[in-house]
Amino acid sequence: MNQILKSDLFEVGKDGVKSITTPEDKKIDIIEFEDKKLCYVKSGLGYPAVYPLRETRFEPKAEAILMDLDGTSVHSENFWMWVIEQTTARLLGDTSFKKEAEDEPYISGHSVSEHLQYMIDKYAKGSSLELARRYYFEIVNYEMDEIMKGRGKRDAFTPAPHLKEFLLTVKKEGIKIGLVTSGLYEKAMPEIISAFKQLNMGDPVDFYDAIITAGQALRKGQTGTLGELEPKPHPWLYAETARVGLGIPFEKRYKVLGIEDSSAGVVSIKLAGFSCVGISGGNIEQAGVSELCDYKIDNLMQMLDIIL
Repeated sequence: MNQILKSDLFEVGKDGVKSITTPEDKKIDIIEFEDKKLCYVKSGLGYPAVYPLRETRFEPKAEAILMDLDGTSVHSENFWMWVIEQTTARLLGDTSFKKEAEDEPYISGHSVSEHLQYMIDKYAKGSSLELARRYYFEIVNYEMDEIMKGRGKRDAFTPAPHLKEFLLTVKKEGIKIGLVTSGLYEKAMPEIISAFKQLNMGDPVDFYDAIITAGQALRKGQTGTLGELEPKPHPWLYAETARVGLGIPFEKRYKVLGIEDSSAGVVSIKLAGFSCVGISGGNIEQAGVSELCDYKIDNLMQMLDIIL
């Protein structure tokens, strides 16, 4: 974390602010007072928010775990970043366009609109977000249809190593499992369905105790659900999964662990009041939020040593 003197809303030395820190990706600012910490979540779409950042603790045995989808349960981030890249190429009218490696922390883990707005601001100034979203969902619908027919990108969705063994062990222990994703329903469900098919695990809707996505996409001619302004790093997806989906009261949050590979997800878990396990392979280190993780692991099976 980097020390700064001033954020959009706070300044060191004023109104009791002792310090302000921000990670490498600058998606949040942490404001420390004498008796509390606040987290200022920035927004590329003009709707920032401030949340309390509570101290977290975990007491085994876990009553529930909250699992991220992309990168943690299913390896798919490269595919979705490729879709963002293809959308940008279409906006530019340049089929040879390629994203840069430095773009990756900003086009993974957040909402589709946040990802697209970042690419517009950097590569396609003057393009509208609405047009970018239209292109994005045209590409997604085509690619998903191809994948489900067995003709699409072969490596789009791959179950994380040891996913089946881990999930079955957790289930056997009587621990509730919630699946949490910032992905919209139409992109998230084919991922986990594909992974469960590969693992011969049946219907994921029957297996998980709760699945919470960012809702349905809003497009012309159909209704949508709120999902583009409230996903990770905001706390609501994880909070809803635990409290509403799994029935865990806020007072028992110390019996819940969240597991993530993305910086946005780590912040989301912590703002929801839960201890966080960071799994390697995502952008946690690159984005500079590793110190927010209560535990760090390299694979899912190492999680069992923490939760049991």
